[in-house]
Amino acid sequence: MCAYLHILNLLTVLVMMAQLQQGGPDEKEKTTALKDLLSRIDLDELMKKDEPPLEFPDTLEGFEYIFNEKGQLRHIKTGEPFVFNYREDLHRWNQKRYEALGEIITKYVYQLLQKECHLKKVTLPVDATESEPKSFIFMSEDALTNPDKLLVLIHGNGVVRAGQWARRLIINEDLDSGTQIPYIKRAVEEGYGVIVLNPNENYIEVEKTKAQVQPSSDSSDEPAEKRERKDKIQKETKKRRDFYEKYRNPQKEKETMQMYIRDNGSPEEHAIYVWDHFISQSAAENVFFVAHSYGGLAFVELMIQREAEVKNKVTAVALTDSVHNVWHQEVGKTIREWMRENCCNWVSSSEPLDTSVESMLPDCPRVSAGTERHELTSWKSFPSIFKFFSKAVEAKNSSVKPTPTRRSNRIKYEEL
Repeated sequence: MCAYLHILNLLTVLVMMAQLQQGGPDEKEKTTALKDLLSRIDLDELMKKDEPPLEFPDTLEGFEYIFNEKGQLRHIKTGEPFVFNYREDLHRWNQKRYEALGEIITKYVYQLLQKECHLKKVTLPVDATESEPKSFIFMSEDALTNPDKLLVLIHGNGVVRAGQWARRLIINEDLDSGTQIPYIKRAVEEGYGVIVLNPNENYIEVEKTKAQVQPSSDSSDEPAEKRERKDKIQKETKKRRDFYEKYRNPQKEKETMQMYIRDNGSPEEHAIYVWDHFISQSAAENVFFVAHSYGGLAFVELMIQREAEVKNKVTAVALTDSVHNVWHQEVGKTIREWMRENCCNWVSSSEPLDTSVESMLPDCPRVSAGTERHELTSWKSFPSIFKFFSKAVEAKNSSVKPTPTRRSNRIKYEEL
């Protein structure tokens, strides 16, 4: 590291000296070249040269971690929680290590959904060919045949996948707070069928071929002189890039391209696809949604696209710190009215759990999730959400709408 700092300081001094001695065009050219060199050197990137290889274990045991009986990730030998800064002054390497562990966690949660929760994995699209990119969801055996209740779970955006609320919670807290497993087990105990969506599994990554990585030659009908000049510039650019490549990308990470999954290329598309092919076909008289963060936006988009169907089949919707916006999504008045009657959003707040929270938007009631941490809202509101669903069924049977908050703190809405 010290050697690189000395190089950087030396280059800076050379630029300053060249500026002081500027006279003819040759000196100015040298100064410009030195400035260009200095501007292209990113010290953080330069440090990659000393990185250990970006090669990590592919199992929890390989990382020397395991989940204990409380569902907490602990080191096998020391019993300590996960340590992010495994190597000092190597933030990028530590981040890559964290991401590698995260991928193992994702597969581990998939196994738990199948082994502990007894859910089955269903491939999407339903008519996928053997060669095309595929996604999948999880569902209980009775998801489509349960005549009474069906619970649908939608997580937020980012790196999380089916069965997770927040990867950070799984790694740093425990499985209960970070996964959807408590919801699934409670739902099964109370007689619900279950469908777990996978809205972030939108594409697969494949390595680019050499032809795809290299810029394609221009075959347009340009004058020979212009084409030669362009080729010369491209060659010079490539030469400079190759010169810095050993500093900027010493690990030679592969360049990839994304191949999107048919009809599931975004969280919104995925929610609509699962609705059309599974939820709308289910036998359940009462369908319930729990949607966290961006999952709430995906549900609202589903409602916009399938309003009549959703109103006919869905009994209640629990949102947890949803990021939907009825103005930006251009939600109509009839949907807003339905959301006010059938939805509740548990938001991050310092107020006690279920205390009403004022909203500037004319959609659903907002109540406190009992935490100020966005990623914890689904876990902290867990007991209240199932009470909300039970009241919704009772209200439906008696034609009286449920009250999601304490009677003394009920939210009042005015017609806009």
